[in-house]
Amino acid sequence: MALKLGRFLLLAGALGGGYAAVRWNGAQSAAPAPLAVKFIPAPLPTALEPPPVSEVSPPQTPADGCVSPLPSLPAPKPPAGLNGQLGLYAAVIDPQTLQPLRAVSYSPNAEFPLASTYKQAVLWALLRQVDAGTFDLNQKFSVNRQTQSLGAYPYDGSTARALAERMIQFSDNTATDLLHRKVGLQNVQNVADDLRLCRTRLILPTKDWWTAQAGLSPTFAGTKSWAKATGEKRAQLAERIDQDAQKQRPDYLQRKLDEYFDQRYDAADDLSVHNFSTPYELSTLVANEFLRSGLSPKSQEIQRKLMALGCCKSGLLPIPVDTWGGKGGNGWKILTFSGYFKTKGGEHVVYAFMLHGSEQTYTMPLTRSAFKWIRSALGEILVAGDGGKTLDAPAPPPNP
Repeated sequence: MALKLGRFLLLAGALGGGYAAVRWNGAQSAAPAPLAVKFIPAPLPTALEPPPVSEVSPPQTPADGCVSPLPSLPAPKPPAGLNGQLGLYAAVIDPQTLQPLRAVSYSPNAEFPLASTYKQAVLWALLRQVDAGTFDLNQKFSVNRQTQSLGAYPYDGSTARALAERMIQFSDNTATDLLHRKVGLQNVQNVADDLRLCRTRLILPTKDWWTAQAGLSPTFAGTKSWAKATGEKRAQLAERIDQDAQKQRPDYLQRKLDEYFDQRYDAADDLSVHNFSTPYELSTLVANEFLRSGLSPKSQEIQRKLMALGCCKSGLLPIPVDTWGGKGGNGWKILTFSGYFKTKGGEHVVYAFMLHGSEQTYTMPLTRSAFKWIRSALGEILVAGDGGKTLDAPAPPPNP
């Protein structure tokens, strides 16, 4: 059966390129016990004006220990082409404190399914382990029916570095899942937990959430505690859901998903099974990922080089961008984009766009409208000469 692209193939990099068939040899790289590498970078609070340098405000941490944004200015009205539940956060941030100097938002605290945008967290977690000496980018991986997810898949014998590149540039789901499992499910979730992002879930590989959504995970179907599970309980359930997913042949999983989307799709299921975040929390993650990653200079260089392969730098034109990295994703009625860039004038900027429940089932054609809104929001916070209030020229469509 042909894969129905608009339903559950997560496209976030430049599309194209041929993929060779895998050799079903049944081999899979053995994974050592995951090592949790913990650090706590400062979160990105929301503020309208920066505090004096000598009086930097502490992060907003309520009694529950979660980051909490301060008010931001309202984002411009979304373009008419966008529909469904929408969210947006964009901020010029201080590169030292990560506090916003100017910020605009639209439903910044609403939860949205992330689709492939979550994959940047897998890369970050992987590079943490490279620095810790527990992961080798030259390690080679094999693919079998147990580990294959939906869509194209990599050669047997691909290195971790090659898989990471496919994960970001082509949003390859099997490459993502191989790396996610090798790093450890909880260690990817730690990317959010270490930042106290309490409304961000990153723990499930791609095949897991599709297995759950198709009704093929006995663990997911048999528990009522998954939606609110955190910590050790969530980790235990995630491992069991992952075991359920690895029992499914990808062609059978694809067929059952087709039946689900044709016959009984419910938008509420997306937040139950997908990894998710909020525009504000994803922007917080992106700010730390690029400016306070805790990585070695070598790993930071790899991270930035790979993230520069993501989607969709051209959507920011004519903003004068110096350095940039981003990731996006789409699914059935889902579209997400996030990114960091430094302007030619030296300002550091983060943004996160989210859409859920669109009237369009295949959402990639909405990319142009999404970046029209992103550019409009950025025009409110950038200074003149860096794109602020000067975005009159129409921008060409991005290359998703």
